Amino acid sequence: MVDFGQLYDKHVDNLFAFGSRFTNDREMIKDCIQDVFVKLYTKKNILDSVNNIDSYLYVSLKNRINDEFRRNVRLCDNEIDDSMMRGIAETDEYNRERMEREQSLTAFVQKSFDQLSPRQRQIIRLYYLEQRKYDEICRIMGISYQSVRNLMHRSILRLRNFSTKTNIFI
Repeated sequence: MVDFGQLYDKHVDNLFAFGSRFTNDREMIKDCIQDVFVKLYTKKNILDSVNNIDSYLYVSLKNRINDEFRRNVRLCDNEIDDSMMRGIAETDEYNRERMEREQSLTAFVQKSFDQLSPRQRQIIRLYYLEQRKYDEICRIMGISYQSVRNLMHRSILRLRNFSTKTNIFI
């Protein structure tokens, strides 16, 4: 069973932004979104045959906005066409792929960071995350300036070795 409240909350902002590409009438967009969800709720049985709910909602909203334009006998130069939908779908796919790449890279960086020694993790954290200078790192870690530089160099080399082994370059 689909929780329509969660479905609505998850998609309403993106649907509103999508509708805003075609009209500036905020109230009409809100009404059309409501109509799409009411129709979806009253015809719950169609959800079983829907493979991609995101696409279904966007296409339904597009059709509902076009119906509203026709019903109000407004001439609109911005009527939604298939090429515009393809562009939006491609943008959504690109964003999804980008997020997947970023998640993968974040997981890789975390895994690589975990493989460093505690001192190497500490120096990387102090320098890059806390943006401390080498002089401060010397005082915090209780080691000489040259030791800080050497440890930093070895830490970076080790991270680079992890990245070349997995063909990810950082």
